[in-house]
Amino acid sequence: MRIMAPWASDPARSKGRLYEEQGSTERGPRDAFQRDRDRIIHSISFRRLRHKTQVFLSPDGDHFRVRLTHSIEVAQIGRTIARTLGLNEDLTEALCLAHDIGHPPFGHAGEDALKAALAGQGSFDHNGNTLRALMEIDSPYPRWNGLNLTWETLEGLAKHNGPIAEPGWALAAADAAFPFDLGRWPSLEAQVAAIADDIAYDNHDIDDGLRAGLLSLDQLMAVPVIARGWADTCRRFDDVPQARLSGELIRGQIGAMVNDVIAETRARLTAAGIETAADVRAAGQLVGFSHDMREDERVLKRFMYDNLYHHPRQLEAANAAHGVVAGLFAAYRADPMLMPESWSSRLPDHEPGRSRHIADFIAGMTDRYAVTRYTEVVGPVDLPEGF
Repeated sequence: MRIMAPWASDPARSKGRLYEEQGSTERGPRDAFQRDRDRIIHSISFRRLRHKTQVFLSPDGDHFRVRLTHSIEVAQIGRTIARTLGLNEDLTEALCLAHDIGHPPFGHAGEDALKAALAGQGSFDHNGNTLRALMEIDSPYPRWNGLNLTWETLEGLAKHNGPIAEPGWALAAADAAFPFDLGRWPSLEAQVAAIADDIAYDNHDIDDGLRAGLLSLDQLMAVPVIARGWADTCRRFDDVPQARLSGELIRGQIGAMVNDVIAETRARLTAAGIETAADVRAAGQLVGFSHDMREDERVLKRFMYDNLYHHPRQLEAANAAHGVVAGLFAAYRADPMLMPESWSSRLPDHEPGRSRHIADFIAGMTDRYAVTRYTEVVGPVDLPEGF
């Protein structure tokens, strides 16, 4: 049995679940955080991630990442950091696996379309929608809505990027039902999940960009941290053709970032005198990069926005995807009976509930289901050719 650090989240001290459940081991002797992780893995919301955009819209290639594979990679990185720091791996994994569940189809393009559609009805954000999906919409159990996850898991999802001063309507509703103390920092496990997400997409998006031909190694040499990593990789594998070394470059960069986070976090824990899990929430951000790595990562992010995320082919695809989501919302708003009966029969009578209900339906769609529904209720879809 692995011994956790005193500042780790303890499932035996959980604040519990919104709905009381009868204690039972009939489905296996799992603790509260293990059950949360397993409920997420078995949820419909999690399964849908396999057909939701990560970087490329509905990619033709089998080797590009989607939200599901990204979330699994985040969980691997998060578990490594959590284990080394003596944190609760199950809670960390649950947070990593669930952190993107609230994303609508087509990633940020779809989110921007729903924000615009709900501009007068409270807007839309994927983080608040994650809580809404897990607490209200995805309801496999007979006696309550949602997955009935523990407070610690929901709190970590609500504010894994830090305290929230002005929550949107979806997060505010979740907080009203099960208060998350939004003004304070979350657990170390939640902080680990957030930085594991950064490490994963910082590096795996490079891999996908190279595979798609939207990035080149020559371009990447403009990023100092990548140039140093490439020089080290070539030195260590000087007898191997450089065409085979891009994967090693990515792996080395992930390892360097993970080791930096571990060392920096240990130093912060010591400096802050952290002794218990309760100390964590009063101490501010404890999990993070060192100053030098943080600056390197900022330069890398700027490069990725300039050269990949805002690449003309990406912007063309995003504009088309935005039109799909906006068109679906307009069609369902004009005639809610176009939605499946299971959704149209529950349509609220008044705003903002009506528009939010329609957005709930669209936000749960996968990319391909959104295209299918758009074709049925609006017309042909003109998405750019995939990669």
